[in-house]
Amino acid sequence: MEILTLPEQISRHLAETATKTAIADRQTAITYRDLDLESANLARDLTEQHAINRGARIGILVRPGAAWAAAVLACWRTRAIAVPLSLNHPAAEWEYVLTDSGCSLLVAENIFRERLGSQITIAVFFYEALSTDNPVLKQDLALHNPLKQNNSNAFPDPADDALIIYTSGSTGKPKGAVITHAQITAQIKSLVSAWEWSGTDHIVNVLPLHHIHGIVNVYFCALWSGARITEVSEMGSFDAQALWSAFDRFHPSLFMAVPTIYHRLADAFTATDTSRQKTWTSSCLSFRLMVSGSAALSPDLLRKWQQISGHVLLERYGMTETGMTLSNLLHGSRRPGWVGRSLPGVRCRIVDEQGMLSGEGVTGELQVNSPGVFRGYWNRPEATAASFDGIWFKTGDMAECDPSGDYRILGRLSVDIIKTGGYKVSAPEIEETLRQHPAIVDCAIVGPEDVRWGQQVAVALVLREGQELSLEELRAWGKERLAPYKLPARMLRLDELPRNAMGKVVKPELLKLFGEGAE
Repeated sequence: MEILTLPEQISRHLAETATKTAIADRQTAITYRDLDLESANLARDLTEQHAINRGARIGILVRPGAAWAAAVLACWRTRAIAVPLSLNHPAAEWEYVLTDSGCSLLVAENIFRERLGSQITIAVFFYEALSTDNPVLKQDLALHNPLKQNNSNAFPDPADDALIIYTSGSTGKPKGAVITHAQITAQIKSLVSAWEWSGTDHIVNVLPLHHIHGIVNVYFCALWSGARITEVSEMGSFDAQALWSAFDRFHPSLFMAVPTIYHRLADAFTATDTSRQKTWTSSCLSFRLMVSGSAALSPDLLRKWQQISGHVLLERYGMTETGMTLSNLLHGSRRPGWVGRSLPGVRCRIVDEQGMLSGEGVTGELQVNSPGVFRGYWNRPEATAASFDGIWFKTGDMAECDPSGDYRILGRLSVDIIKTGGYKVSAPEIEETLRQHPAIVDCAIVGPEDVRWGQQVAVALVLREGQELSLEELRAWGKERLAPYKLPARMLRLDELPRNAMGKVVKPELLKLFGEGAE
């Protein structure tokens, strides 16, 4: 069976999409024809100015939008591997990723020149063809840099490595997950089928483009389908009112975000006047689908967002290493706390501590097998081997499955499952309960080591303004709702929880704080 790569798919649907806007960002709008041409032109420039061999790694330090997409597609036309970098990381973090992946070249926008400094020792190609610092809107890129005909069909092979995406580092030093073009195509086609993407779709994006969520779920699915992307983020910053305004201005059909973003949109909604609330609620009518992922979605937030927008958020589950694997139904009921069933082409199973398959309603580790599962960790054969049980990738997440085939994620084996006094405790379960306390805005449960109990149940809290809450008061309230061994034994009050770029709480940082002392 023929497997198309994303650059080839874009070229194939040009007959229908040539003059359609592919991506609109801060000051630049680019059609599908010009995106195809620009990526080929940039590939030519990279090849002429630098010795790029098949399989070379090229770092991408470009803001989300048309230029980012052109840079990635250009890397692929040279048969190189794209390594997206986080815009907000310090130069030391960039250096780690570039060195660990063995990048020989960095494609960067000029605005990063000063931050790169002298710490980055590899060659840097400053890409300004689509720079939004240039006020001139480029309507026809074919005119500013004519395409050489011998570049027009330079597409990668499906078996080629396409991306190295670095894990969040929430449980150790970041590792580079290697994903081939065929695996990307499998991930895209699964989501396009399940969520019924089409060329008439229009998605607004605020997600960073160094994680699988924004890269595949938003950009690659949209470009594969001939849909439109409107980029409203800027250097990782987020403005809830600006996003609400974008909803009202563009009338998009799709939106995908992490729970933190939905929280901030809901807070902005609550804080504004009644007239604007009506306008914002009305702006949600154009959406056919709103998706939440990358972190657990609380039932309270799901209900609150439904009241605001009229939409029941579709929750899904995936990882850098697997792409998306589970999703609630596009057409059908969605249960709070459950992430749905296997996506098209994906198989899942639950395995207990002895490696035996678990039955319905029994918890165990979620394992995944699909054509979209990554090839392995870059230069880490032992870590790769340890991550698989035969053909099954071991997610490290505890889950349960009901008779209908729907899954519920109970937390990480290493972080969110706490063993205290012989009991196994699910941190997300306790967090979900404690968030119902009227004084608590947010919370996270961790398990610092303890000589007597093995681990203690410890909670980090963010309280509502003007509220006070002691550990004794929290435990007294919790006794009515939780088993005694699930009650927090230690408490820490914070202004905000430490989170990574995708909104996930970085629990190793919280464990360090508990080591420094807490009530």
